[in-house]
Amino acid sequence: MSNASEPSNVIDLSQRLDPRSESVGALLVTVRGLATKRLHALATNMFENIDDALFDLAEKAENNAAQTQFFDGMREVRKKRAIVERTFLGQVARDLADFSAGRTRAPDADAHARPLANIELSLVGENELEESLAITSMIGKNEQRLARALFAVNQRLSVICGGARMDDASNPVGPASLAAAFRQAMRELMVEVRVKLIIYKLFDRYVLAGIDELYEDINNELAAAGVLPQLRHEIVTRRSDAPAPTGPASSVVAPQTAAPVTDAAAAEFMQSLHAMFSARRGTTVGTEGFAGGAPLPTGPLPSATELLGALTLLQSQIAGMPGTAVPMASQADVTRDVAQLKEQLLAQIGQLRGQQTAHVSGVDEDTIDLVGMLFEFILEDHNLPAEMQVMLARLQIPYLKVALLDRRMFAQKSHPARQLLDALADAAKGWSAEADRDGRLFDKIKSIVERLLHDFDDDVAVFNRLAAELQDFLDISRKRAELAEQRVAESTRGREKLEHARRRAAQEIVGRVDGAALPPLIYGVLTRAWANYIVLTLLRQGEEAQEFRDSLRFIDDFIASARPVYDLNGRRDLRAILPSIERSLRRGLAAVAFQEADTEQLLAQLHAFYRQQLGESVPETESGTLVTSVMPLPEAIQAIEEPTVEPEPEDESLPDEAFDERNLAQARELKVGQWLEFTAEDGSTDRAKLSWVSPISGRYLFVNRRGLKVADHSLGGLAQAFASGHARVLDSSMLFDRAMDAIVERLRTPEAEARP
Repeated sequence: MSNASEPSNVIDLSQRLDPRSESVGALLVTVRGLATKRLHALATNMFENIDDALFDLAEKAENNAAQTQFFDGMREVRKKRAIVERTFLGQVARDLADFSAGRTRAPDADAHARPLANIELSLVGENELEESLAITSMIGKNEQRLARALFAVNQRLSVICGGARMDDASNPVGPASLAAAFRQAMRELMVEVRVKLIIYKLFDRYVLAGIDELYEDINNELAAAGVLPQLRHEIVTRRSDAPAPTGPASSVVAPQTAAPVTDAAAAEFMQSLHAMFSARRGTTVGTEGFAGGAPLPTGPLPSATELLGALTLLQSQIAGMPGTAVPMASQADVTRDVAQLKEQLLAQIGQLRGQQTAHVSGVDEDTIDLVGMLFEFILEDHNLPAEMQVMLARLQIPYLKVALLDRRMFAQKSHPARQLLDALADAAKGWSAEADRDGRLFDKIKSIVERLLHDFDDDVAVFNRLAAELQDFLDISRKRAELAEQRVAESTRGREKLEHARRRAAQEIVGRVDGAALPPLIYGVLTRAWANYIVLTLLRQGEEAQEFRDSLRFIDDFIASARPVYDLNGRRDLRAILPSIERSLRRGLAAVAFQEADTEQLLAQLHAFYRQQLGESVPETESGTLVTSVMPLPEAIQAIEEPTVEPEPEDESLPDEAFDERNLAQARELKVGQWLEFTAEDGSTDRAKLSWVSPISGRYLFVNRRGLKVADHSLGGLAQAFASGHARVLDSSMLFDRAMDAIVERLRTPEAEARP
């Protein structure tokens, strides 16, 4: 060891062994034996689980094509398991042999040392990119997880191979080398990339997850043999963009300012993003002095404290602006501010230091760029009204501070800051100036934005408090809106049921009349008083009720009673049905609120009519009454003249080419609760939620966030609106999820293709 003033974990590389000595040969054989035995057991366990995993996925496959992929993968793995396992273990054995012979090298370059930058330069296919991302992710995750044990293995192997530098990438039993060996073996399998990615996940779960015991065995054996027995397992850390030190100084622990990502899934996700950022910068020229292909300037990197301090100063400048001035800023101004934050941050740090600062660490740069891309997405998100885009874009600095403090925000949906941004965007989605005439929602969102700018320093709990406050506000608003929405739906439902009942009554009456020339008295009773009784019966009791069937039987009897009578049998039959007709008519007229005097007057006219039918004498006054039209009926009793349902005006004007089946399918697939944006002919827009679909007419009822009716459309009318661009469906997924999907897709796209 060196002198006592140096850190305890600095390794004195004067403790070197001659790799040609007999004792070293025995140690190398021991290491090779431990690795072969442990990896063989882990690989065997993995292959036993691959079959079960693919079978389970095949059973749960979303379609036949996916199921076929999984079954084909099962067959291919069963057929080639032996050769894949043999190739994997053989490659590990060759790496160990090379190490024993002093031929240390980095693992397969495309697996780790240059994970993505040169992949994109080589223009490999998307499948290989997916494969490389999976491998890079598992390597990074396990190197982080096993950092302490791996550090000790590296140092001890360095000693027994004569002091040659050993790091995670060149370690023959390190995650990078093992992953590269397995990738080489996977080339034997002719399976879809989807199946390959599943197998890589299982390799991570069953092989790499078990190598900590291998490292423990190697460390114990070498320590027992006298190789650095007092070594403390400290982690060597440095900034990802700093040049790698050489010599003994490489063992000194450097400060690490990156916030730890303790959740495994979050760590894997952030590792993948870091790899994609690295690949993207590897193909472009750096700007603003950041790492991106250009030589990095010298000088100390800003610490986390400096970054947060500079951001707090910038945040206070924005918070100090007059509240009424910010919403008036143009979208172009806000977009420019979002894009220039990185430059402003460096300038602010330079002012604090008193010297120019032109770069930050790679991890911090990833975070700054990621938050910048998040807010660029917000400013381009058509789900949000323009006013709300500008409002939410003011939160870029607070959210950058959160990301620097806790990068799990990008991977954990339950993160308080992420949940608040999702809640704000979801509330803003249904906002429009018309629906928010009193400005309550706009003012609430503005208040939350300004309080974050004023109050947030480094306590993430403020996001929980503001999210709870927003939720309380939305709950109250939702209850009011639900009452209004319910009234609108019930009113619409009532009108449609009434219209349907009227059409049904008309169809039954006119269908039974069937063009016969009825006396005005009989026709008037059927199409007015009795038609309304049928409507009332349908509304109250429905088509299955006995009362409805009786009302139809009355129509038949009433029409039959108006036919001329020529013989004795006809008069006998007519007399037989008249008491039933009178009872039914009295009951029906009473149900539709006929006054008793009006009922008696109508029945008197009918009695006179039937006496004429039977050939009996009729008093002169009654005969004269029959010559005139039927007595006026109460205004509430409306006549039903036509039995057919006339086409709706909206559908009459739709030409065949107005829309196609895709537009109809889009309309049919709408779910209650989905939001749409409607554009009027003058270009004005309004946002509305699908509240109800009529089971009678199939019409779609839309309401605004206050529950008030905005529009109602038929299926065809809605399809035409989709086809013409006058209606579009707003995405129902959360803002942060959509943003991260878009960012990942953008990072995967080469820079040249991404430019318009």
